[in-house]
Amino acid sequence: MKAHSITTPEVLIKKAGFENVEVYPLISSEDLISGFTFGGSADGSGLLKLNNGYSLLVNHEDNFSVSRIFLDETFRPVSGEYILNSDGGKWRLCSATLATPAEHGFGPLYLTCGESSVESRTHALNPFVQGAQASQTRELQAFGRWNAEQALPLPKTAYPGKTVVMIGDDDSSIDGGQVAMYVSNTVGDLAGGKLYVLRRKDLVTREKDMEEEDVVDIEFVEITGQTTLTGGEINAKSTELKSIAFNRVEDLDYRKDGVGREVYFNVTGNSANTADRSQYGRTYRIVLNENNPLEGTLELILDGDDRAGKAKDYQDVDNIMVTENYVYIQEDPNGYGTETHDAYVYQYNIATKEVKPVFELNHFRNDATLGAKFLSTNSAKGSWEYGSMIDISDIIGVENTFLLCIQMHTWRLPAFKNPDGGTGRPNEDQGSMIAVIKGLPR
Repeated sequence: MKAHSITTPEVLIKKAGFENVEVYPLISSEDLISGFTFGGSADGSGLLKLNNGYSLLVNHEDNFSVSRIFLDETFRPVSGEYILNSDGGKWRLCSATLATPAEHGFGPLYLTCGESSVESRTHALNPFVQGAQASQTRELQAFGRWNAEQALPLPKTAYPGKTVVMIGDDDSSIDGGQVAMYVSNTVGDLAGGKLYVLRRKDLVTREKDMEEEDVVDIEFVEITGQTTLTGGEINAKSTELKSIAFNRVEDLDYRKDGVGREVYFNVTGNSANTADRSQYGRTYRIVLNENNPLEGTLELILDGDDRAGKAKDYQDVDNIMVTENYVYIQEDPNGYGTETHDAYVYQYNIATKEVKPVFELNHFRNDATLGAKFLSTNSAKGSWEYGSMIDISDIIGVENTFLLCIQMHTWRLPAFKNPDGGTGRPNEDQGSMIAVIKGLPR
């Protein structure tokens, strides 16, 4: 493994206990590769192994686009293009999941969510689509309209013969953010299934009625007619059904335990309605029933609003990645003005419940050269954030290896402007990067 980008690895500050973790910049917006410019706000991603290398799909959140980078057998980026531009993307594209036949029983198919408003939808992209089709939208009507952060298909081991997809609703409006579920009794069917929303069986809807380590019984109840409903109507139906009103449900992921019915998700929080909902963020665990995906339990495992507890340093957690033994949690600070550190990646040990910071983003405020380069010298704490973190160990055959997307929001240059060529975001000019992380335990 080696660095292939000219961008410095010192963007990531290693925290105590993780000094031996290796960081290799893979690609950034300043790397010109055969005329391709890597866009800003890199978020969701997915990696495929090809006969002669690899294909990496990446969401560019604020560009409303998806890029595809080809890497050779040494994992060196050799070319890139956009398979979805802002005309086809239509909305801010956040987290994503690359479904594959080996893991999910169908695909390969790249599920990427829009979250520009409650009327946004989820796209399903063929990872081999021609770049010439980049302006074509590929919406999944059966998933409904949500301010969605992630659409997570559970692995084929969770419920054999079914397709179960978890949806995180990044909404802080009067109806709150939801955890939704799409279920089809046909593997790979993303059009004919039913849509459900999570609620407590005791019908308590207030998020803050749960405290850390509380466990409650939950069920998913059907939202009928989802293909014809507006997002506002889906929100209203969720409230009628007594769903929990979370404060911005962000990313979800399942534990890689060979089963896949243990699902973790982040609520990022918001400064509004904090009497009832989280402000600094929370991490929850769902354990689904062995025989019925519509029932299970919900546990609050980390509460950032308990400023004396295990998650006392939380500053609005966003993306999440779960391995067999750990949960890796990334921050996207909301800019309250009270931030005490730049965005962390945390490691949560599932067995011991211990929480540790792994990385902190380096804004180079005291480095005249790099601070000027990234236009970050005077940036506020928490101005940058992370995108997705994905485990690529099995795909490339190198144990304990991950990809981590980094959004350097102050890094704006004319050379980065409108890299996907769409008409929807012509003035978007942010830079971002992806780093290979080697040596974190799974």
